[in-house]
Amino acid sequence: WHVIRNVRGVTGFVGTSSNDPTPLTEEEVYAMGVEKKEIIVNYAVGDTVRILDGPLSSFTGTVESVDVDNNAVNVVVSMFGRETSVEFELDQVEVVSQ
Repeated sequence: WHVIRNVRGVTGFVGTSSNDPTPLTEEEVYAMGVEKKEIIVNYAVGDTVRILDGPLSSFTGTVESVDVDNNAVNVVVSMFGRETSVEFELDQVEVVSQ
């Protein structure tokens, strides 16, 4: 939130008495008409996946871990001759057909 707070012209957050923003509850988000996006994960640890989005798009790698609760998948990607673990959102990768 500090990134938003430091934008020129931003003086605070509506509805907060402190400098810390208060997150919305799921009920409040639902009341605004925002539906939770359901993501179907069709890959598992050890699968080869293709990165779909971001600076590494079109790279392939091996799934190291999947965290559905936090919408995160760690993929080991070979870059510059080294294996590097990179975190993506679940919908940023797809399984490579075998």
